[in-house]
Amino acid sequence: MRSGLFTIGTLILVSALLTGVVLAGCSASGQPGSGSATDGEAGIVAPQPPERLRAQVLETLPHDTNAFTQGYEIAHGVLYEGTGLVGRSWVRAIDTTTGSVLARADLPPPLFGEGITVVDDSLWQLTWQNGIAIRRDADTLAEQNRVSYSGEGWGLCYQDDRQRLVMSDGSATLTFRDPATFAETGSVEVRAAGEPVDQLNELECVGGTVYANVWQTNTILRIDPATGRVTGTIDASGLLTPSERDGADVLNGIAAVPGSEFFFVTGKLWPKTFRVRFVPE
Repeated sequence: MRSGLFTIGTLILVSALLTGVVLAGCSASGQPGSGSATDGEAGIVAPQPPERLRAQVLETLPHDTNAFTQGYEIAHGVLYEGTGLVGRSWVRAIDTTTGSVLARADLPPPLFGEGITVVDDSLWQLTWQNGIAIRRDADTLAEQNRVSYSGEGWGLCYQDDRQRLVMSDGSATLTFRDPATFAETGSVEVRAAGEPVDQLNELECVGGTVYANVWQTNTILRIDPATGRVTGTIDASGLLTPSERDGADVLNGIAAVPGSEFFFVTGKLWPKTFRVRFVPE
């Protein structure tokens, strides 16, 4: 399992967002933004609270209980899944029509696999504390090359409209990277109701929006990566029954179904994957 402590601040913030409590705060510049409302008498900037949504289950499918899911993505009619833990990390490609395994690649120790994403005919795979990103052939999953980066690797997704990778490292920062070289090109701090939100984990890019699991919670955030503002908090609690939670770890896996409003969501060592849509509470 990933080591480290879940911050109390994040837990309090997520709880506040899901119960409708608006946390006071200002933008980094101290000026009203496009998502802010100003108190005319006091001149206080009140950040607009995120929309509250929930995961509505439409279909339940089996999931490999040996998969410590770190990356989850659908591209070219293929479901890609990357897993973690030293000695148990792999990435796999599954045909979404037949369910057959098309390819698989294992990560040798001491590598600990993390987020994955597909860029055209390649797939990028992160490692947690090894400082290595691996580019693979999207069809065969054969390794093409490796690059180094500083810090930890958690989640990864690709914004096709901006031609950039979006990466999380467990903090409140999303880092943008060149999809060809993996070089850092910028970053943004993620904030909800004016407060930074850390523990950002597995990511999914959908057009101009980024979805992020918040580690050790049942919350998925909808983020505007242009500003870092959280525009929606999604409650994904209650997907597993109490008996199914035995042996299962945390929610971690968001795969958008291309050309639709649907998503597949799952978790580390979960027995099920759920086809859902995100609807207002």
